[in-house]
Amino acid sequence: MAADIFPTKKSSSTTTVQQYQQQNLNNNNTIQNCNWQGLYSTIRERNSVMFNNELMADVHFVVGQNGRTQRLPGHRYVLAVGSSVFHAMFYGELAENDDEIRIPDVEPAAFLAMLKYIYCDEIDLSADTVLATLYAAKKYIVPHLARSCVNFLETSLSAKNACVLLSQSCLFEEPDLTQRCWEVIDAQAEQALRSEGFCDIDSQTLESILQRETLNAKEIVVFEAALSWAEAECQRQEITSSTDNKRKVLGKAMFLIRVPAMALDDFANSAAQSGVLTLNETNDIFLWYTADKKPELQFVSQPRKGLAPQRCHRFQSCAYRSNQWRYRGRCDSIQFAVDKRVFIAGFGLYGSSCGSAEYTAKIELKRQGVLLGQNLSKYFSDGSSNTFPVWFEYPVQIEPDTFYTASVVLDGNELSYFGQEGMTEVQCGKVTFQFQCSSDSTNGTGVQGGQIPELIFYA
Repeated sequence: MAADIFPTKKSSSTTTVQQYQQQNLNNNNTIQNCNWQGLYSTIRERNSVMFNNELMADVHFVVGQNGRTQRLPGHRYVLAVGSSVFHAMFYGELAENDDEIRIPDVEPAAFLAMLKYIYCDEIDLSADTVLATLYAAKKYIVPHLARSCVNFLETSLSAKNACVLLSQSCLFEEPDLTQRCWEVIDAQAEQALRSEGFCDIDSQTLESILQRETLNAKEIVVFEAALSWAEAECQRQEITSSTDNKRKVLGKAMFLIRVPAMALDDFANSAAQSGVLTLNETNDIFLWYTADKKPELQFVSQPRKGLAPQRCHRFQSCAYRSNQWRYRGRCDSIQFAVDKRVFIAGFGLYGSSCGSAEYTAKIELKRQGVLLGQNLSKYFSDGSSNTFPVWFEYPVQIEPDTFYTASVVLDGNELSYFGQEGMTEVQCGKVTFQFQCSSDSTNGTGVQGGQIPELIFYA
C-alpha cells in the first residue's frame, strides 16, 4: 500500500532486506581482519560493524509472518542500550533467556531499519517501509526514530495519502501528524475523497471524515466517495457489492452524508438513483427540497461550512493612468514563498479602469518550472478598483521555504488598475509571505508594482 500512497521513488521492502543482507556480508568480510577494531576510530563506527552481523551475536530474531520470515542476528547489550523494551527483555526481572525470539507482527525491512538506527545511529527510511518502521519504533520505544518517521510522513503528505495517514496517525497516537492530515483533507477535500487511499481507511476514520464540518467539497463528491468506500469494504468482507450490502457496511455513517445539502440536480441524477437510499428516504428528501412543510429527516440538512479563504494583499495602493495597464497577451508573474504549509485556491485580480468589462484569465502556479495548477476562466469587473477572485480547479498545496511562481495572462479591456508600493514581506495571520520578481514576467509586473495583487489561500 505504501508504494501507492507516496509519490516518491519506489523501492520494495524485499530490495531493502537484500541491501541489509549485503551489508551483513560486507561486515563479515571486514572482520576477517584480525585487528578490525583498529580500522575504525570511533565507537560508533565499530558498533556499526556489528549491525546485522553474526560475530558475537548472542540472540537471533525470526521476524515477519510465516512464509516471509527473516532470521536476524542481534547483540543484547547494544539492543538494550538503544531500547528500554529490549533492556527489559534481556536484563529485566522477567528477562528472556531464549536464543531465538519470534516477532511475527513486524516486517523484516522495518525491523532492520530500526536495528540500523540502534547500531549505526543512521536513519534509513523509504516510502515502502516508513509506516512499518514507525510501528516498530513505537513498539520498542525508540522515540527519536519514531519522530523521524513522523517527519518523513509529514513531508510526504498530500491529498493522495492524507486519508490513509490520518487513520495511521490516530492508530500511532501522533496528534501533530493527525492535525497536518486534517489540514490537507479540509483544504483539498475533493481530491482526498477521490483518492484510492480513501477506500482503504477503516470505518472509524470514515465516520470522522464524513462528519467533518470544514470539508471543502460538494456534498455529491462526499456521497460518491462513501459509495466507493462501501464497495471496497464489501470486497474486504468478501460479500457481493449489492446496494443492500453497501448500505449495510456504511451503517450509521450513511447519515453523516448531508444528502439534503446537495444541489437538487445532483440528488435527482445521482443519489436518488443510487439504490442505497430507501424509497421513503428518497421521497422525504424530494419533499424537503420542494414542499413548504418539510418532513423531518435523519440526515443533516445544513451545508458544511467549509474553510474560509484568506487573502494575502501585497500592494499598499493601486492606481490607473491613461496609458496603463495594458496586457496584449503578455504574462504577468511574481514569485512567492511561505513559512508554513498553505493551499493556494486562486488569485485576486484587478479589473478595468474604464468601466465594467469582462476578462479571460489563464492562471498558473509553478514550482521550479513544474506546473502544479492552472485554470482558464472568465470574470466580470465592475469598473471599481476592487480585486476579483479567479480560482484554480483544486487548491494547490504549497510547502514552506520554497519559492513558487504565480502567473496570469489576461485578455480583455486594454486599460486596468495596477498595484503600487509593493511589499517584499506580508504577514497574513500566522503565515508570512515573501515576494520576489519572476523572470517569467514579460508585462512589467514585479515586487513594487503591477498585477496579481492577491493570493487567495487556505491555512
